[in-house]
Amino acid sequence: MRRRAATANGEPVAAVDLGSNSFHMLVARESAGQLQIIDRLREAVRLAAGLDQDRLLSAEAQARALACLTRFGQRLRGLPSDRVRVAGTNTLRRMRDGAAFIAAAEKALGHELEIISGVEEARLVYSGVTHGMGRPRPRRLVIDIGGGSTELIIGRADEPRLMESVALGCVVHTQRHFADGLITRAGFRQARLAARVELEFLERRYREAGWDVAVGASGTVRGAWRVMMAQGWAEDRISREALEKTVNLVVAAGHVSALTFEGLREDRRPVFAGGLAVLAGVFDALEIKEMETSEHALREGLVYDLLGRLENRDVRGTAVEAMARRYGADPLHAKAVQRSALKALGQTAAAWNLPRVLSATLLGWAAQLHEIGLVIAHDNHHRHGEYILRNGDLRGFSLTEQKLLAALVRLHRGKFAAAAFEDLPSEWREPIQRMALLLRLAVLLHRSRAPRLQLPFTLTPGRKSLDVVFPDGWLARHPLTEADLAQEAEYLAPAGLRLRYR
Repeated sequence: MRRRAATANGEPVAAVDLGSNSFHMLVARESAGQLQIIDRLREAVRLAAGLDQDRLLSAEAQARALACLTRFGQRLRGLPSDRVRVAGTNTLRRMRDGAAFIAAAEKALGHELEIISGVEEARLVYSGVTHGMGRPRPRRLVIDIGGGSTELIIGRADEPRLMESVALGCVVHTQRHFADGLITRAGFRQARLAARVELEFLERRYREAGWDVAVGASGTVRGAWRVMMAQGWAEDRISREALEKTVNLVVAAGHVSALTFEGLREDRRPVFAGGLAVLAGVFDALEIKEMETSEHALREGLVYDLLGRLENRDVRGTAVEAMARRYGADPLHAKAVQRSALKALGQTAAAWNLPRVLSATLLGWAAQLHEIGLVIAHDNHHRHGEYILRNGDLRGFSLTEQKLLAALVRLHRGKFAAAAFEDLPSEWREPIQRMALLLRLAVLLHRSRAPRLQLPFTLTPGRKSLDVVFPDGWLARHPLTEADLAQEAEYLAPAGLRLRYR
């Protein structure tokens, strides 16, 4: 997450896409409303191939990845953190006990790494592919076949409407169906059918939604298209006829080592058969007749999203507002809680070493969403809210950002549960604890839900304490608030936190 505010103003920005097959880096700047590419780097790392059945990443795969990221890090040196986004996808989502690897990756790059959900990956892919396309054929189906997952998105113009991420990728599919290198007609037919089985749950919805144009992105689709081009079977798009000819070409080769076609990159050859089977399965499942290709994908989507944040067009704020409306949160009460929480932050941020802009953003979002769990039940609504935030699709959010926001909502009332901190990154546990104290105080002081309530408090923070001072006689005139503060002190004490008030 970003540590300071910024503006785009034409300076370079960078995106790093840690895919399951390849790592990509894009350095660009915005010039006259257009994206100007300064530099591109790509390396085939085959991260998914190093993930075992226990979802542990092999030492060899880690070494390949870190060597690549060290090279990327050299190029990114000097770029401020607010101008770089690093996104991990399917393999890093699946990886177990990955904290040490992620820390090493961040050190190699010199920048924080976000792990994004499959749906967020789909949104960013769609943005990267469709940005600047215009509206002559506004309904678009975008397909991105990666190393570990396939993203399928239907949108109208630049707005995605249906988004799915399926655990179906060229590396994983190759491991499952062509691990010994042999390619037979029966084996390829089985791999193609297996891909369609994985897509069966979305077939009807996507066909009914319809599209004007299908667009394929990233290495698998572009790699297949290049082979078709070299054979003279395709020009600007992939037809079903060209796809079937390519399937026959691969089957006739008989072995992965024999896939030496013109147009096929050497680093793409080991996973080409699996990727082609997935592509054929997608064509079958959605009855696609032809598909255009795009050289843009997730990394471009990351850049556009980053530029939006730098220019105060942060999709995350829009997502929070939409979720608050969806779950019927009281906007006036949320605004009052937010105002008091930010007032409290202003009095404590320096002493507690809380990054002012980032903490204000998180507290503001938590205040807007702290009551969404009421849609389920009043009892334990803080737990219900946490569950919604941890498991919902929040556009623009990384998985870590969702966890941080969910923890704040969980901690806004009731006992100060240690469980809320368990899977947070270690560097975030103390800041979230302190921000939760401020949110709890704001919620407590607005329990009456009285409109235009003015709260004259002064805070003095200690390392593990918070002193709250009100004007003389104020607590005597608000005995319920005083009782709430006494109970709050009891809730905080088992966590080693001291609340004093007068």
